[in-house]
Amino acid sequence: MAKKTRVLIIDDSASVRQTLSRVLEADPDIEVIGTATDPFMAARKIQDDIPDVITLDVEMPRMDGITFLRKLMAQRPIPVVMCSSLTEQGSETLLQALEAGAVDVILKPKIGAADHLAETGMRICEVVKAAAQARLGSRARRGAALSGPAAKLTADAVLPPPSGRAMAKTTEMVVCVGASTGGTEALRDFLEQLPANAPGIVIVQHMPERFTAAFAKRLNSLCEVEVKEAVDGDPVLRGHVLIAPGDHHMLLERQGARYHVSVRSGPLVSRHRPSVDVLFRSAARAAGANAMGVIMTGMGDDGARGMAEMHDSGAYTLAQDEATSVVYGMPKEAVARGGVDRIVPLGQIAQEILAADRRR
Repeated sequence: MAKKTRVLIIDDSASVRQTLSRVLEADPDIEVIGTATDPFMAARKIQDDIPDVITLDVEMPRMDGITFLRKLMAQRPIPVVMCSSLTEQGSETLLQALEAGAVDVILKPKIGAADHLAETGMRICEVVKAAAQARLGSRARRGAALSGPAAKLTADAVLPPPSGRAMAKTTEMVVCVGASTGGTEALRDFLEQLPANAPGIVIVQHMPERFTAAFAKRLNSLCEVEVKEAVDGDPVLRGHVLIAPGDHHMLLERQGARYHVSVRSGPLVSRHRPSVDVLFRSAARAAGANAMGVIMTGMGDDGARGMAEMHDSGAYTLAQDEATSVVYGMPKEAVARGGVDRIVPLGQIAQEILAADRRR
């Protein structure tokens, strides 16, 4: 039998501990080995039994989650997934947690409509299992529904596949990027290297709703390029970066020689919304050889099919290498499907994009 991912839940709310335990234990690959009401109780439990992953609340009595996270990373690094309610202030705090070493972010599960809880549960389980595979010592680390697995939809659920005809290079280059676990810090490293006149970039990073707005705002304060959360109809412009809003798909569309994004709802694709596969397929259809695809750290295979479609349509495609990926899942799958032209370390992705732009 495959080894289960062993999880310790830290949250001062009894209802959250109970619901989160039920969500996680519905996945046959996860085992909840205990719960704690605060970091002090958690520290005692960790001394007796080290979990594979910790889910950690932000606001707790006696010690807040960020302080505990920093102490944990300094003394005994364990993959940590931050668990928060859906608030703007909480989003800013969670960005601090990601910078302090947290692997990913989930929303606290809420008892409600069955389909909503099923989708929430699926993402929580995926994130926790991805965290268990995270390489906490890598350079990149620096800086299943309750009733069972749901059907895994492809991008066909949102838009049809490309026509198969490669499009000529007739417009400005547009860069499409997909990332998941470990991607928040990887994207920061990447975007900080770009000059103010870099090609237009559109990004899907797997994050819950509202967190993407705070994430974009944070990146905008650090980078020369302008970064914002995408709004339906936003143009793709040189020197600008658009990040797909959490819980919405983002598609690239073309009108004449100009590109804009379409932000829309829809089913989970590759168990994600936003989905990298949806963005990449839309780029294959709308931009062809005028696009460039980049797939970065993350668990699973979201983006692998779409990158192959981009490649077949004439786009130049890159994958982040294993050594600099927190989780080498999505890039590995994209390579296996034959859709990657070149595998490069995180620190070289920006240079590859700028070189491709100069060649045009």
